Amino acid sequence: MNLYAIRAIFRFEMSRTWRTLMQSIASPVLSTSLYFVVFGAAIGSRVGQIEGVSYAAFIIPGLVMLSILNESVSNAAFGIYLPRFTGTIYEVLSAPLSHIEIIIGYVGAAASKSIVLGLLILITARCFVTYEIAHPFWMICFLFLTALTFSLFGFIIGLWADGFEKLQIVPLMILTPLTFLGGSFYSINMLPPLWQKVALVNPVVYLISGFRWSFYNIADVNVETSVMMILVFLSLLLVSIIQIFRTGYRLKS
Repeated sequence: MNLYAIRAIFRFEMSRTWRTLMQSIASPVLSTSLYFVVFGAAIGSRVGQIEGVSYAAFIIPGLVMLSILNESVSNAAFGIYLPRFTGTIYEVLSAPLSHIEIIIGYVGAAASKSIVLGLLILITARCFVTYEIAHPFWMICFLFLTALTFSLFGFIIGLWADGFEKLQIVPLMILTPLTFLGGSFYSINMLPPLWQKVALVNPVVYLISGFRWSFYNIADVNVETSVMMILVFLSLLLVSIIQIFRTGYRLKS
């Protein structure tokens, strides 16, 4: 394992975050704060409690997931697309690096940014509402697995995209709707029986449900099922990326 090369890629990607601090960190935190103000304070006072938890506290896990999913995909997609766009990807591919080491460098940096962002949002949430974390260890595990999984997903999007506009298609047209329909602002148990079954097709439901369980011991689906779904999705993405490197899809042309 070439740790020096992995560290070089990781540090380069992380340095881009500090150069664009307003866009990478401040903007998502500010946007999420507005959600707390609008949904937590204005609407939450009228909604009351959901399963014994105040609405303002209930939406915290969903808002954290909303930010992490979008930022993980965006950071990873842009991180690998930019070298492809400028042509510097060929220098990386010609270096004495394995596919796994390249993936660890780029995806690790994207996931790290998202985890930092998620923790900052949790700290910011304290300014608006009091909440407790029932299972801190599992909260960190869900945070890490979600950031890693969707960073891998974003990495694939960055390899697939052949233009800047395509980098936004999946996050805007698919990921954001799935997140909003995945129980970010409500429990799927509040839906009619038919729509509860339809909602279970949405993979984001399992992410948000498991993450919310780590806070309040309440979940829309079984926690073990949530973990299994994340690991299955993670495994499929890893297999897909390794196959992409083996075939050279969008990398050698």
